[in-house]
Amino acid sequence: MKHPRLSAVALIAAAALALTGCGRSADEAAGPAEASTIGDAEATGTITMWAMGAEGEALPGFVSEFEEANPGVDVEVTAIPWDAAYSKFQTAIAGGNTPDIAMVGSTWMADFESAFQTVPTDLDTAGVFPGAVDSTMIGDRATGMPWYVDTRVLYYRTDIAAQAGWTTAPTSWDELKQMASDMQAKGGAEYGLRFPAGNDSFQGTLWMPWSNGVELENGSEWTLDSPEAVQAYEYYQSYFTDGVSNPAADRSAGAQEADFISGATPMLIDGPFLIGQLEQLGGEGFSEKFSTAVLPTRESSTSFSGGANLAVFDNSDNAASAWKLAQWLSQPETQVKWYEATGDLPAVQAAWDDDALGGSATLAAFGTQLETAKSVPATTTWVQVAAAGDAMLEKIRLGQLSPADGVAELQATADSLGLD
Repeated sequence: MKHPRLSAVALIAAAALALTGCGRSADEAAGPAEASTIGDAEATGTITMWAMGAEGEALPGFVSEFEEANPGVDVEVTAIPWDAAYSKFQTAIAGGNTPDIAMVGSTWMADFESAFQTVPTDLDTAGVFPGAVDSTMIGDRATGMPWYVDTRVLYYRTDIAAQAGWTTAPTSWDELKQMASDMQAKGGAEYGLRFPAGNDSFQGTLWMPWSNGVELENGSEWTLDSPEAVQAYEYYQSYFTDGVSNPAADRSAGAQEADFISGATPMLIDGPFLIGQLEQLGGEGFSEKFSTAVLPTRESSTSFSGGANLAVFDNSDNAASAWKLAQWLSQPETQVKWYEATGDLPAVQAAWDDDALGGSATLAAFGTQLETAKSVPATTTWVQVAAAGDAMLEKIRLGQLSPADGVAELQATADSLGLD
């Protein structure tokens, strides 16, 4: 099942840059300082909920089980197109017309946090992947409950790798580049590895600086121009200068899948939705020709943690029941059922013990990668910084800018935007 949500979120958020304050203003009050409790009583009354994309389509039928367990409750789900969601949130918050609870993209939490309640003290996140929990934290305040998660791992053609003399996945940066090169020289590939380009490419390559020990900020300022960051993007640039990756790769929809299936570029880095796409497009037996693996290690193997959270609005008319719905959606058994219905990966680690997830060889890498995956900084300026990072990578990829000059320019841009 295809899940284009991450690129959709990035496009919407980029469009929203022209909107003053990115969803909040300096004089808005912070959300509740103290958390409530959920308690043991059944949910009652009407719960209004907003959700986007495939989730908005699947939820109305899915929550019937919650309604059966709580006979006094009625969940009214409004499905919202991704391309309208950001502005709809802004308008609803400004007008005081928010729903009780909503699905919120993990990179949107800082933009709207002043409108969200603090997570109740008895809604436990101890068993949730750390990167997902971090995406809900604004300062010391938990503003939502992680719902589903996303991360990126290495996809590679096992058949072409075998022709090139590789029977296992690369475990280090040197091995990754050598394997990519061998797939060209010995496996017949045109290029060894595809990197993301254009919109969202910076976020898609954060695994390199993160895995090289880089911290993007220190709590009070951006720290993007460290020697480790320069080293990471020198490694990135070397793929293009050495001809291992194509700086002018086709960016049109379906191009990376077509090149992977044909063997023209037999390695790429992407999210879990790609598994179903490749199996469908590749046809019968193609699932036996590729595998996934955690990203190769430098100092660590650290990928991007994305996905969506559940947030209850400060002016909710039925907050207690809304939090009960969030609690139910966060239970391991519910998360497994939601994965089976939608393909969304569970944020709760215990759900991965189920055979539906733990028994899948191609999904196993995602479960492992999520243990160390990191969320981007929870700041309203992240979207602008990431967009500047996309532009930086374009110039580095084409040899128009050195990595050292690139991260210096990115640091200057980030400094001008601030860490709000």
